[in-house]
This record gives sequence, structure tokens and C-alpha cells, in this order.
Amino acid sequence: MSDHSEIVYSTSEGMDYPAHERQYKAFIKIGMVVTAAVATIVILMAIFLT
Repeated sequence: MSDHSEIVYSTSEGMDYPAHERQYKAFIKIGMVVTAAVATIVILMAIFLT
């Protein structure tokens, strides 16, 4: 059998966490805007195409 030693977790040096946080917040904001736009289009289609 293979030797399963203890897993070693490490972090890389130089991680830019503030930039990561900004990018994540921008991604969430864009997702919410796109979702609202799609919902608006669907509602307008339901109103005008029936």
C-alpha cells in the first residue's frame, strides 16, 4: 500500500487579499445587476407578449 502521510497545508507568499476581496465584491455586484436585468426583461415580455 502507499504511504499516506499527514497533509501539509501552506499558503503562498504575496497573496493580495484586498484585491481578491474587491474582485469578489465586483463579481457579486455584476451578478446581481445581470439577474435584475434578466428578471426585468422576463416581466416585460410577460406583460407585452401576452
